[in-house]
This record gives sequence, C-alpha cells and structure tokens, in this order.
Amino acid sequence: MSATGLGTVLGVWAHPDDECYLMAGTALVAAAAGSYVACITATAGEAGATSDDDRWPRSRLASIRTQELGASLAVLGITDHTWLGLPDGGLASVDLASGVALIAEAVDRVRPDTVLTFGPDGMTGHPDHMAVGDWAERAVTEVMGDRCRVLAATKTPGWAEAFAAVNADVFESGPPCTPPDKLALEVRLSDDVLDRKLRALAAQLSQTAALAAWMGPATYRAWVAEEYWVRR
Repeated sequence: MSATGLGTVLGVWAHPDDECYLMAGTALVAAAAGSYVACITATAGEAGATSDDDRWPRSRLASIRTQELGASLAVLGITDHTWLGLPDGGLASVDLASGVALIAEAVDRVRPDTVLTFGPDGMTGHPDHMAVGDWAERAVTEVMGDRCRVLAATKTPGWAEAFAAVNADVFESGPPCTPPDKLALEVRLSDDVLDRKLRALAAQLSQTAALAAWMGPATYRAWVAEEYWVRR
C-alpha cells in the first residue's frame, strides 16, 4: 500500500496536535496525489499540559489550542475539520453509542476510503486516544462495512531503538511497535514534506515548543520524519 493510493482520507483524533504528529506527512503525500483529506478532533485539549503557564494559561488553553490547531491545519491544507466538543480527559466516560454516532455522522458525510486513527494501544496509552480509536473502528464498520480501511498509527522496533534515549520521557511504557513486514503502510517524509510538517507542528507551540527544544532541532526532525500504519 502507498500513501498515494489512500483515496479519500479521514483522520479521527482526540486532541489538537495528535493529527500533526501522527498523520501530517501521510495526509500531505495523499493530498498531493489527489486525495481529499478531512479531520475530526474530539476535544479542545483543555486539560493538556504546557511548559509556560504565563504564556499559555490553563484558563485559556481550550481557546489557545483551538486557534493553534486552525493555524496548523492551514499549513497542512486541511479545510474539512470537525470539532466534537467533548471533554478532554473524559472520553472513556462518554457513552459508547454516543461516541460512535458522532464519528459515524462524519464518516457518512465524508465517505472515506481510509480512516487514520489510534490503535487499541492509543499510541501513548491515553484513555482518550483509546476511546476515539475504538469509536472510529466501530463507526466505519457501521457505516461503510468493508468499503473503508482503518489504519492505526504505530512505530517499529527499529524506530523505537533509534530514539530510545528520548522515547523514555515521552512514552510511559514505550511506543507500540509493529514489525516492518506487518505494516500496512510506511511513509518516509521527503525534505519538503517534512519541512511542512514541522511548520504545522510549530503552529501548535503550546504543545510542541518544549519537546522540540528539549530534543534539539536535529533529533526532533528525525523523530517526526517517518509515519507508520497498521491495519486496526
């Protein structure tokens, strides 16, 4: 499978910046090949942490992250975006049928060939991530049957080993890993695509500035330069 053959793409994510870290490059490559790309964000990320409470006060974090995501999506050229308006940190408590129905409405409108979302691991084990990925899979089955593939973000053992020094502070239990021969799709970003992804990440400074500064430009660039997908 190639990112140029994904057809209509719908990303289903929990918080602002999920989409940029995990699918930005894939979306750019797909769009360049003619794909229509849409995105769903379940929450405004109001419960997220920042490195500077004076610059990004928690009392305004929902508004800040909403504006940041708008700027980031503009860099990526994604104009079809849906906010679900659900509580950050509370998705696991949302009624399952209600969560699935919200995603199903967007799936029915967009009619995607490919949905990009979280796997059962939620990438970081975050309950919000795990809930949204589950809703997405159920919604696709309900609306599209087998006419739409659901791909989950993952990493590889090689990637995990290459970035072990920084991953220990990002993933509590290590990243989910899929052997290369089990991947559905591997996207290695060209310099131009990677530059654009980094600009989109930089638009969400409240969430990305500290991590980028801590890693340093070269490591951060390499850390986000590949995107991996496995069938969910």
